[in-house]
Amino acid sequence: MVILIAGASHTGKTALAQRLVKQYGYFCLSIDHLKMGLIRSGYTTLTPLSDDRELTGYLWPVVREMIKTAIENSQDLIVEGCYIPFDWQQDFPAEYRARIRYICLVMSEGYIRRHYREIKQYASVAEQRLDDSDCTLETLLRDNAQTREACRRYGLEPVLIEKEYPTEFKL
Repeated sequence: MVILIAGASHTGKTALAQRLVKQYGYFCLSIDHLKMGLIRSGYTTLTPLSDDRELTGYLWPVVREMIKTAIENSQDLIVEGCYIPFDWQQDFPAEYRARIRYICLVMSEGYIRRHYREIKQYASVAEQRLDDSDCTLETLLRDNAQTREACRRYGLEPVLIEKEYPTEFKL
């Protein structure tokens, strides 16, 4: 089984992936780690501040083929990051899609407004963020609304975080 964990920045993708790794023993691929490895090694001229669409276009073909390889070898894998395109399903035949579970984390406007301080406080729990100046109330509201709308547009059912943050997922 391959688990894709997507969502806007600061929704807890990495933290969820770490919990699932501990719970199920799956391997995990952080697309952010792949991105930084490619950037730091000089294999790309992209930077951490490059446009997300540009980064997705560069990273997704590699990640997609890693997912196919895991499925072909009957390996369990969690792939987490914001560079999973909303039309990811078009890249896999039905027999591959049957082995993929997609989880897209989206926080509701009310949740963000009620828990903004905690979201900021826990921003570096899973990974150290060197510059977190983009985590404003306005950007969180905008990014989560855009992610929710993209899920709707592509027929994907997001995991909507409204009242309490989910701490367990059954696979």
